Amino acid sequence: MDWFTDLFGQAQQALFESVIQPIVFGLGYGNLLEDAFDATGWLLVGMIQIVVMLAVIGSLQRWRPAEAVTDRHAIRVDIVYTLIQRLGLFRLATFFSLEPAFDAVVGQMRLWGIPTFQLDAIWPGVTDTAWVSFALYLVVFDLLQYWLHRAQHSWNWWWALHSLHHSQRQMTMWSDSRNHLLDDLLIDGAVVLVARLIGVGPGQFVALVAISQLLENLQHANLRVSFGLIGERLLVSPRFHRLHHSIGIGHEGFGRGTLGGHNFAVMLPIWDVLFRTASFENRWDPTGVRDQLPEEGGRDYGRGFWAQQWLGLKRLAGRDKIASAPGGGAAASSASKTNIAGGAPAGGND
Repeated sequence: MDWFTDLFGQAQQALFESVIQPIVFGLGYGNLLEDAFDATGWLLVGMIQIVVMLAVIGSLQRWRPAEAVTDRHAIRVDIVYTLIQRLGLFRLATFFSLEPAFDAVVGQMRLWGIPTFQLDAIWPGVTDTAWVSFALYLVVFDLLQYWLHRAQHSWNWWWALHSLHHSQRQMTMWSDSRNHLLDDLLIDGAVVLVARLIGVGPGQFVALVAISQLLENLQHANLRVSFGLIGERLLVSPRFHRLHHSIGIGHEGFGRGTLGGHNFAVMLPIWDVLFRTASFENRWDPTGVRDQLPEEGGRDYGRGFWAQQWLGLKRLAGRDKIASAPGGGAAASSASKTNIAGGAPAGGND
């Protein structure tokens, strides 16, 4: 992979010198050139991701969509989220807000004699190999994100923010980035802090984030594809993750209306299997949150970016109330059991 690393480095240097560096000097932030160079790497990774999304995942969506597109406005809003996240705007904000805090925490740990360590040094001669080291960190971060994801579905205050992600009724490859900014801040903060504590290198961290994000784009795609009996248990597929977004299935536990759900894994379904949250049912349900449905109170999650962010804060503060659901929600239960691609009962073959 040396050729790819060299090519990426050359592209990063060219983008930095031709575009980013003049802007930084123009704004009077010459003392931040090193940080700006790192940010250029994230910008370049985001640009590559968007190209892959459009060329590969977008083509797959057109080839075999899970449902007909009927709400293009909702998808355009998701594209705004993606551009903010992938082109470094949000990461730039988190850098200036979180990086000083992380430096202070790590510095204080050293003063207290609490060491940080290199996780990939636990097995000399094996884990210090580049690919083995990368795979080890990939597994560790996937387990971390599984539990963070379950926490988003377990704690009322966090679900108040994370439910925005699930409120998309027209799920596509862009929907992965549809998150409340405070929700993103919490997840990014936890991931970055763990990365600092276990010794993930900057290059490894960029690669880990880039690969996991592209896989998440594929999982959210409007794509009627499963990976088969074995493949579904090795890597999260669009069908496996769509169940996680299904109304009344992906965000409810034992008993209607209680927090919980299925299929929390980001990349490796083994975590859902081990912790008994996996569902491999062969079904393609409508996506969304139950309380969005008119018969369940019709909660408004917002049509535009700023409305969605504001309503998320209102839910967090407990000031976003909905009407009581008439009729016990039988229609919602029926909707969650229908096949979206043609109204057939769930459980049919692809």
